[in-house]
Amino acid sequence: MTSATNIHATAVNTIAWLSAPETNIVVPVYQRQYRWDIGGCEQLLGDIRAVAGSDGRGMHFIGSILSSRDAGDESELVLIDGQQRITTIVLLTAALRHTLGDADPHLAAELDAVLVRATDPGRTKLRPHRAWASVFEDVVLARTDGMPRESRFDDNYAFFRSQVSPDEARHIWAGLRKLEHVAITLEAGAHAQQIFESLNSTGEPLRDHELIHNYVLMGLTHAQQTEIEDEYWAVIEQNTGEAIGSFWRHHLVMTTGREVTVAGERGVYDAFRQEYPRLDVDTLRAHAARWRAHSAVYRALLDPREVDDPGIARQLAYLNTFGRGMYPLVMRAYDEHRRGDLSRDRLIETLEHIQALLLRRAVVGIPNDRLVARLCRARDDGEDAFEHAISRITPSDERVRVALKFTDLPHAAYVLGRLAQVDELDGLEVDHIVPLSPSDDWSGDGVRTWADYSEDEQNSHRALAQSLGNMTLLEQPLAERVFDASFPVKRDKAYARSDIALNRELAGQPSWGTGAISARTGALTEAFIGVWGRPLAVLIDDDGLTPILDARRRRGWPRGWEREFDYVEYRGEHWEVHDVRHLFHRIFTRLWADARDDVRSYSARRGGPIFPARSWNGRWEALDGGAFLYLGWDAKYMMTAVQGVLVEAGLAAEVFVKYSYIGAAM
Repeated sequence: MTSATNIHATAVNTIAWLSAPETNIVVPVYQRQYRWDIGGCEQLLGDIRAVAGSDGRGMHFIGSILSSRDAGDESELVLIDGQQRITTIVLLTAALRHTLGDADPHLAAELDAVLVRATDPGRTKLRPHRAWASVFEDVVLARTDGMPRESRFDDNYAFFRSQVSPDEARHIWAGLRKLEHVAITLEAGAHAQQIFESLNSTGEPLRDHELIHNYVLMGLTHAQQTEIEDEYWAVIEQNTGEAIGSFWRHHLVMTTGREVTVAGERGVYDAFRQEYPRLDVDTLRAHAARWRAHSAVYRALLDPREVDDPGIARQLAYLNTFGRGMYPLVMRAYDEHRRGDLSRDRLIETLEHIQALLLRRAVVGIPNDRLVARLCRARDDGEDAFEHAISRITPSDERVRVALKFTDLPHAAYVLGRLAQVDELDGLEVDHIVPLSPSDDWSGDGVRTWADYSEDEQNSHRALAQSLGNMTLLEQPLAERVFDASFPVKRDKAYARSDIALNRELAGQPSWGTGAISARTGALTEAFIGVWGRPLAVLIDDDGLTPILDARRRRGWPRGWEREFDYVEYRGEHWEVHDVRHLFHRIFTRLWADARDDVRSYSARRGGPIFPARSWNGRWEALDGGAFLYLGWDAKYMMTAVQGVLVEAGLAAEVFVKYSYIGAAM
């Protein structure tokens, strides 16, 4: 057997490794800057709290830390991989040190051993590359000249200071001492870049549902894992199949009433952990039974043919045409029906309302994204609240009438099928009476050909070619027989022979042109409004307004954040507020005047942003009553705080943002 002599890997306790006098770490200049945001810090702190509360044997593994000996200074380790984790752990330790102060000299010495060099207490044990070294040391050693300073180090340190109270600091320190990692040290001859690439290219990253699976089972005994896997998880996988990732996202939207971000983040997994932070085996069994029941509902949505009731199955099939984004709401309604809490007629009525909402908005050109969470929240308040909420965002009959005159008809097969009262679309095709690209010899009356039409006449026909009045459903054999034929030919050889009533009406038309299209659109529009009706007659919200609870929480400070909003509507007031930092400041200062007890309650529970003193360096604003508002959070945390304090004050339903063009594209 041979062994590698230039690579040493050892499993170590992270705090003991950092505390060792010989552990002095430098970050090389080629490393990227420190980039962890508050979201990463929040997850780390949650892991530490969890392991701190476990029994004495519980440990938390943070991965591998790769370093090499500095050829120019053997007393220092050059950090090749692990900068983000180690830097964050040091910032948390510094926050504990400054929170606890010198009341316990022994504990202070333990914390200092992680932070400062044994041979030089004026230098930190971890030193970032020179562009940021002085800022980092100022944060860790609590040095300040009194001037506001912004950096990722300051932001994350401030987060830890705000989230860990003096009473909890010892508990967090106990959790920190349960962190472990594999320390990989390279000696001369080891290829650092090759090893770094190997450590960071271990195959395809785990997907959200795989992370959830691991999170659910990790920490259980083998017997408990087998029980959960066999009785619950395997059934969930069987019910959802390839859609299991979407199932978890839709389940979380349904249960939390909040949108779940998926692009660029482990959004579903992070939302799952936040919703289910502690999963002892008894609690897990109760949750897993609920997940299994919801997965059975999801299976019915994916394949309505499994539903025994033909009327409900038909409605679910309709929704699958264009309404899968509403699955969280549909899951909830169908689950209520299965449990006997919602009648069959009310379920079908709800499904019809959802279809009308989506279709009407598509007709008038309003996007349908980020609607489902607000409707799930409204359903929490009962059927009347739900109908009121869905009506407010459903375009009026007048808008639909205007749009259908000229707009390309969305979901044409679905719309025409329901208007024609045809349940099965197999064997039918959407037929454009005036073809999308007429040939030169096409004719609407059998006399004048397309080539004889003026340019304006041709353009007016093209403009209406995909409108409601110019489209119909036709049996495939008939459609093939008259493909691109002139109207008189279609009328006699297809429409007159069709079994669909809408086509037999066309057989009575002497000719076809823009006037006939407009007249047919008008008639079908009234039928459209009857099939896809609005539930109530109430005032309609500004189509571009987004409820504050559905506002996007963006990580860091993305490009364009300064012009994210056109304006904000606050309880009927119009605010010229264009970014989340301004919104955060205005909401908290306003509520400090109007609902101070709610602000204090929220801030005490969430660890800020209101504090009794300027406890660390950063951007602060003095409020009356001897309080201070901290303004150094990142964009995601600021929006989270805005949403949270408005919920606390009971005002969230009365606050909306209007996204700008930039904000919509971000």
